Amino acid sequence: MVSENDLQEIQKKSLDEQITRLEELLEGRERPRAFELSLLLALKMAKELREGKELGSESGDMVATWGEKYPNSIVEEAIAGAKEFLLNPARLAEKIKESLLQSKEHKPDEPKEA
Repeated sequence: MVSENDLQEIQKKSLDEQITRLEELLEGRERPRAFELSLLLALKMAKELREGKELGSESGDMVATWGEKYPNSIVEEAIAGAKEFLLNPARLAEKIKESLLQSKEHKPDEPKEA
């Protein structure tokens, strides 16, 4: 799972470095979360836009391979998340923050040493 520290480290890097780092984090994972895939897709789409390429010209192939590897519901959620990230990043950032805070609140207590 991509942690809050991973996200902070990714943000400090260039777009190409961010993509590479996220790909490394996801490499070999059988079942990544839709959010993780959407973050990668959004970065790839941002790179296409930055380079003046047609949207989906490279990222479309990646999504097609996802369709062969992951359930359709995960892929669809990843696509929707990537669109939201590109169109309204502030709202998505707030959702990420809320999700991270909730996951910290729901962690079981650490065993206490005697």
